[in-house]
Formats: sequence, C-alpha cells, structure tokens
Amino acid sequence: MKVGVVGVQGAVSEHISMLEKTFKKLEVNGEAVWVRKREQLEEVSALIIPGGESTTISKLMVRNGLLEEVKKKAEKGLPIMGTCAGLILMAKKVEGAVKDQKFLEILDVAVLRNAYGRQVDSFEADLLLAFSDKPFPGVFIRAPRILEVFGKAKAIAWHGKEVVGVERENLIGLAFHPELTTDTRIHEYFVKKIA
Repeated sequence: MKVGVVGVQGAVSEHISMLEKTFKKLEVNGEAVWVRKREQLEEVSALIIPGGESTTISKLMVRNGLLEEVKKKAEKGLPIMGTCAGLILMAKKVEGAVKDQKFLEILDVAVLRNAYGRQVDSFEADLLLAFSDKPFPGVFIRAPRILEVFGKAKAIAWHGKEVVGVERENLIGLAFHPELTTDTRIHEYFVKKIA
C-alpha cells in the first residue's frame, strides 16, 4: 500500500510521520510518499491533502498538473482525505474564497474559510468521532467551518454540536489537524478504508 501526501505546501511531513506510525500499529506493509507531480498519482492507492494555505496549495496543484488529475482519480474512487485546507479544496461550496481560486469540488459540503479566526485563535478541543467511543484531541488552526453537509456526505466528527468531519464513500474531509496529535485513530480509519 502506498499513500501519497500532496507535498506542495503545508503539514506534509507530519502526515507522512503519522501514516508511518499507523502502518506500524496496524501491521500494514505501507509506504507514505510526498506527491508533487501528476505522474506520481499513478503509484498511490490513496491520497491526503494536508492543511496549509488553501490558496497556495490550489495554485501549486494547478501549476503541477495535480488538481484536475486528483479530481479525476477521486471520481474513479481513489480514497482521499483532506485536513483543514485540504477540506476547503475538496468542498463543493466555499465561502470566503480568494478570487479565481480553483477547487476540486468533490465533497458534498459547504465550508467557510478561516471561520475560526486567525492563527492566534487556534485551539485544541475534545471531539466526538462516529467510529470511536474515546474523545479525539482536535487541533484547529485557522480552520474552516462546515456550514452544510448535503448529498451523500455524512458527519463523522463533532465539536459539541458542530460538525467538523465528514465522509462520502471514498472521501473524508476534516476541519482540524489529526496529524498534529499523537493519536493515530483517524489515520487508522483512513488506512482501513484503503485496505
């Protein structure tokens, strides 16, 4: 199993490290790789779009020929998880977008960019997960807010009553950063989807 992390900007090494930990824990023969070029998408069985700056990631994905190719792969069933900026790029509706910013538009959610405020407003909170009884330590950094879940998407993570994570078939979108914790449960859930 080879899982790619879109490596143009953002929390790439943190996801790679978390995937390596997850493979070990699940005893899966897996490899985590940086994906910077379109050709590399042919080698991966799943993809993570990390947190970072959504405008920058979008521009660099367009420049590297990744955006359209990732969209095609998602439509063919490639498992993809987007965290924070990754969720913004996956959303079908984005409020507060920068003019001319391009999106994948593959996940049935509406989001508001930077809804939780600036960098100084970052926070951690216990989250409820649909697939675990134990609270998950959510890390929110300039996070988007999920305004609406529609179509075939369903909520899988909550901060209080607010939805902060969604899933639709092969796709997972999270408003927070699971890779910045020591808890592998979300990456385990994703890896199990691939397997």
